[in-house]
Amino acid sequence: MIQPQTAPEVDGDTRTAPMLLVADPDSALVRELASALEREGVDVAGAPDGAQGLIQAGALRPDVVLVSATLPVIGAVDFVRAVRLSRAVPVLLGVGEGHAEQAVQALAAGATACVARPYRVPELLPMVQAAFSGEPGGRRVLIVGSVELDVHAYQVRVAGRVVHLPLREFELLHYLMRNADRTVTREQIMRHVWNSADSTSTNTIAVHVKRLRARLGDHEDHLIQTVRGVGYRLVTPPATPEE
Repeated sequence: MIQPQTAPEVDGDTRTAPMLLVADPDSALVRELASALEREGVDVAGAPDGAQGLIQAGALRPDVVLVSATLPVIGAVDFVRAVRLSRAVPVLLGVGEGHAEQAVQALAAGATACVARPYRVPELLPMVQAAFSGEPGGRRVLIVGSVELDVHAYQVRVAGRVVHLPLREFELLHYLMRNADRTVTREQIMRHVWNSADSTSTNTIAVHVKRLRARLGDHEDHLIQTVRGVGYRLVTPPATPEE
């Protein structure tokens, strides 16, 4: 649920779920993002302009702040600069086409990174979770068997060897690794990786899974298993007994 515009101060030490503050004038976009993130256990607060956003940032003390490059009243660059004066919180700038200049200025003002707008859950979720868990620099590495995935470096290694993945395959692998040993449905994959509610594009998923298996050297499909009629499961290999 999107938090109201005026909210009591939240003690970051007692909060049990990560919180993202989204300062963006597009209320429909914020509601859609909030709905998706809350299914992942993230609380979302919204602010329609920079002035309201600064109030919310002070009152709620979110784990991550996401600000649109098109922010009204107090612009994105001034917003980033103001937040930086009061808190060492990750600030992400949501950018689209034509926002290159705002991105350069916001990064110079102290923004942590730029993300795509319209927003994408697979891109935002690991950043929010990493900030909430207190991982240094928001860095997060997932390891399943011989596969290592660095969320923020967008790098994958298999048995120490760097494997270059297209962005969509990287996000697919990331989602499967986050849900290791659990079966995820095709509908869940479409929603979280493609940000789509279209459950009919099963061939799209199958093609990407096939390519991902080939790049990972999973020729026998032991790592990424197909659960017929349901979806896929990435399996943690059994531990090898020490000799």
